[in-house]
Amino acid sequence: MNRMLNRKSVRTYDGRMLTEEDRAFLSDVAKTAENPWGIPVDFCFLDPKEHGLKSPVLNGETLYLAAKVRRVPHFEEAYGYSFESVVIRAWERGIGTVWIGGTMNRENFENAVGLKADEVMPCVTPVGYPADKRSLRETVMRKGVRADWRYGLGEIAFEDEAGKPLSAASAEKYGEALEAVRWAPSAVNKQPWRIVVSGDTVCFYEKPDTGYVRDATGDLQRIDVGIAMYHFVRAVSDGGGSCILTPEKPEIPVPVEWKFVAAFQVR
Repeated sequence: MNRMLNRKSVRTYDGRMLTEEDRAFLSDVAKTAENPWGIPVDFCFLDPKEHGLKSPVLNGETLYLAAKVRRVPHFEEAYGYSFESVVIRAWERGIGTVWIGGTMNRENFENAVGLKADEVMPCVTPVGYPADKRSLRETVMRKGVRADWRYGLGEIAFEDEAGKPLSAASAEKYGEALEAVRWAPSAVNKQPWRIVVSGDTVCFYEKPDTGYVRDATGDLQRIDVGIAMYHFVRAVSDGGGSCILTPEKPEIPVPVEWKFVAAFQVR
């Protein structure tokens, strides 16, 4: 799990193409990426020169990994979960990535992936090797969104109801997994996830901000919650446990603006 906690977004690359071995590895990871809802997420590699793809926040990228999904119930959280599973596996192999949802010539990317009317391509990522030094632009961007800052655990995770601190038992049982959630990436570092623990059930909510729901992407912050859920489930799994998606919405007192996303039984 330490590699997951230490993962950093990479916007400055050294210009090298992925080796054949690394590209084959990443291709296999993308093909087998799963999520608790069983929703297929279709990944593909894209050559920026061939398709005229670019992002003004990147330097030195030579390859993109894009993903599309059908507009079905739970597509946003499923997309975030599956995409982040690939991002983390890439990082563990030394391959840099960064979630890109808005700062790109979207029409070119959507044409390149052959997007259909019932599909959406919320995000892409460059895939490559990090440069030895970040560009000035990347340094400024990271400072602007306070990329190395996160809410404290007591601000995002609660016991039985919103606002009630975690019990000592829950903090001990779920501490490592919740720490993994804390360090998950999110659009503009908004960290829109909120968690309520109730016994063996862990409930995820979206605390939404305005401006993150678009026809071309769906709800970006719901995608962020999917990312956070992957971090939680992966950390539990790394610790020898398992998480089972529960179909029912628990009756838990939370603020009216919080949107329930999913609950897991942890074993």
